[in-house]
Amino acid sequence: MASLLPNNPMMLLSVVNTQLRDEFESLDELCAFFNADRDDIEEKLSAIDYAYDPDLNKFV
Repeated sequence: MASLLPNNPMMLLSVVNTQLRDEFESLDELCAFFNADRDDIEEKLSAIDYAYDPDLNKFV
């Protein structure tokens, strides 16, 4: 099953940070729920200069 997350980096950032804030305690938990590859998410968001901060539980 393919991930249900958007491919567009800006949309992905918005969805992931919202989900991390409201629903998930970690990026790994979010990835498991959405059947998403963590490295793929981090690579896409790195391309627009965002990195995951586990202490804040969001991309900054």
